[in-house]
Amino acid sequence: MAAATAIELPAGQTSSAPAVPWRPRINPWIVAMTVTLATFMEVLDSSIANVALPHIAGGLGATQDEATWVLTAYLVANAVILPAGAYMTTFIGRKKFYMICVALFGISSAMCGLAPTLPLLVFFRVLQGIGGGGLAPSEQAILADTFPPEKRGQAFAMYGLAVVVAPAIGPTLGGYITDNFDWRWIFYLNIPICLLSLYLTSRIVEDPPWVEKQVKESQKGGIRLDLLGFGLLGLTFGSLEFVLDKGQEDDWFSSHLIMFFCVTMVIAFIVMIWWELKQLRDGHRPILNLTLFTRRQFAVSFVLMFVLGFSLYGTTILIPQFVQTLMGYTAELAGKVLSPAGFMMMAMMPVVGYLSGKIDPRKLIAYGFLMLTLSLLYMTNLNLQLSYGQLVIMRMFQASGLAFLFIPINTIAYIGVKQSESNDVSGLTNLARNIGGSCGTAFMATMLTRRTATHESMMVRNLTTANQGFNSQVKSMAGSFKIGNGTGPVGGGPSLGAMHQAQAYIYNQLHRQSANLAYVDIIRDLAIFCACMLPLLFLIPRPPKHASSSAGH
Repeated sequence: MAAATAIELPAGQTSSAPAVPWRPRINPWIVAMTVTLATFMEVLDSSIANVALPHIAGGLGATQDEATWVLTAYLVANAVILPAGAYMTTFIGRKKFYMICVALFGISSAMCGLAPTLPLLVFFRVLQGIGGGGLAPSEQAILADTFPPEKRGQAFAMYGLAVVVAPAIGPTLGGYITDNFDWRWIFYLNIPICLLSLYLTSRIVEDPPWVEKQVKESQKGGIRLDLLGFGLLGLTFGSLEFVLDKGQEDDWFSSHLIMFFCVTMVIAFIVMIWWELKQLRDGHRPILNLTLFTRRQFAVSFVLMFVLGFSLYGTTILIPQFVQTLMGYTAELAGKVLSPAGFMMMAMMPVVGYLSGKIDPRKLIAYGFLMLTLSLLYMTNLNLQLSYGQLVIMRMFQASGLAFLFIPINTIAYIGVKQSESNDVSGLTNLARNIGGSCGTAFMATMLTRRTATHESMMVRNLTTANQGFNSQVKSMAGSFKIGNGTGPVGGGPSLGAMHQAQAYIYNQLHRQSANLAYVDIIRDLAIFCACMLPLLFLIPRPPKHASSSAGH
């Protein structure tokens, strides 16, 4: 295995001494903290703007529906650049690419804060998404090459803190900043962090020899970018993100616009696969390294990461929405329901990182999905009488399963992968998590609307004047209202105003209960979805001891 990570000698030159694995000049943990800084900020930014949308709409004279483009633009740009990051690294180097992404993210963040109109804000959010999209996969690849195989799980634990904890605290932090300062500060907050990250990266991070060699080979004869591949990539994932984000809002396939983007996505995807395979056959560097999917370990880990993103982001949005719309929580208090689970994951990640070097990662993943399934089944007890403490416990139970998934899935993804393909692995696994999160959010929004309507239509059948029980309940409740009681058509009975108020109250309770049942349906479906992942683990071959990206050599 050492030979796989050694510095290569010039052609024809041999050495009797054993090859020495490359190691960074700086302590690997300092490198890990440096690259995690910007990644945490970027992932935080994907959720921190959610609670500020009403303020953004009001400040820029737009409707709230128009303001949602602030989120959509970021997600679309993010999805396009995630898989393309490895390709760009081949031409300019990983460190340089990472620093360009940090600089672009910082500059566009400043411009977002200064934007005077919504169209300009959306444009700068696209630039911010492009810059941010390259940070997470670059960090993951840097960690995979910086740490030896036996410590790689612990390194991914730090990375996991960024991509798992940040979405949980984003809404709380965004709500606090928006309520106490101004929505523009959620963007200004990024600027000092970007400056610090640029300084530290320039002094601490370095490209390993095989990355430098790859760059030199790619630059021979000039840099020739695959513009058609970029165009097809943008059309495919851009259209997919648009459909997922706007589908429920536009009633899915009843909308000609959604249909247009669906057709565009399918056609672009088919042509993109054909083009990327053709590039591979012709000996050119493809933007998407599709050969990775020929390895069962990577293919299964891609699916598992998709489900992890689906469950994580779906429930991260579901729980705050439940407590705000049905239980009257403020945005800040709703965020506090999630915060203890975030701290729990912070505490669990190093433990899982340590265990990943000692225990078969398949067993850790099995435990994680089992706990996640059980926690979701426990959450089907969701009701409108739950206390704050009970909600926190439910979320912490779920977090105990999530913590055992992220690191082992990433560990398995790198098994049998060449060092030169580390960026491809990180880009595609992050894409799986990103698309999974978008699908989870779209699934939740669609199912919530439709299941609420279904339960409401079933329950409302009994709320008619032909039902004596309903009439009795209305009269009983109307007697407690102070709207002209004793002046009704029947002497001493409740007035018509009180009767109408009682009926309105009962209907409001019916709507709340219908929505509650819809949330329970969604959570039950998520539990079934997660349970279905357990059989996939049997498809993964037993990983070698200290599984690593060089295991295949």
